[in-house]
Amino acid sequence: MNAEKIDMAEGMRKGIYILPNLFTTGCLFAGFYGIVSTTNSDFRTAAIWVLISSIFDGLDGKVARLTGTSTKFGVEYDSLADLVAFGVAPGLLMYCWALKPFGRLGWVAAFLFVACGALRLARFNVQVNTVESKRFVGLPIPAAASMVSATVLLFHYFGWPGSYKKHAILVLIFLLAFLMVSNFRYYSFKDPEVIKRQPFAFLVLAVLMLVIIAAAPVVMLFILFLAYILSGPLAFLMTYPRRRRLEKALRKETP
Repeated sequence: MNAEKIDMAEGMRKGIYILPNLFTTGCLFAGFYGIVSTTNSDFRTAAIWVLISSIFDGLDGKVARLTGTSTKFGVEYDSLADLVAFGVAPGLLMYCWALKPFGRLGWVAAFLFVACGALRLARFNVQVNTVESKRFVGLPIPAAASMVSATVLLFHYFGWPGSYKKHAILVLIFLLAFLMVSNFRYYSFKDPEVIKRQPFAFLVLAVLMLVIIAAAPVVMLFILFLAYILSGPLAFLMTYPRRRRLEKALRKETP
């Protein structure tokens, strides 16, 4: 037994922290209920429960950090819950809601979403102590699942026909799968400076954003998630010329 397994076993003997793991269990429950709703063809409810899962997922990490109760057990449990809530649940939702008419291509696309989500979680666990905390490498799986849910709710809100739904969702699923395993960097919202004192204009902007979301929640949630998903590739394109200049400068300095 290696040192990591010994440490985990020792931690289990001492007990586990209840509060953050309860939030993780809430995330798992919401994801499972989303699967149940999908099997009952209640796709709107399934999408809502996947979004609820993302709320629980955000809370368990913040509670663990604020209370100093982060453990290896909690990290592993969180990853398993995330795979169900943000991998299997939205993958099955997409297949039953829009991808089934594509036959083999449909279930392959849904499986690819789940597989890339699992790879994304595994890479995050390996790199958690080696990359900056302010940035994620690759699209986080909760964001990908939330985008799926926001899309379902948007189509339901506007009552768009199935012909649009099928092809748009197929493209979306492949795009999200690619972004999860890409090297694009995404803001993590873990910056401690965010919760410290901010200019008054920051508060006004936050209040304005809440008012806009309250006025048209479905549309605004879709726009916000889409903007976050596109922020990774856009940031890469905007910083590409500067990175190329730095690489050329380093080559010139290297003998």
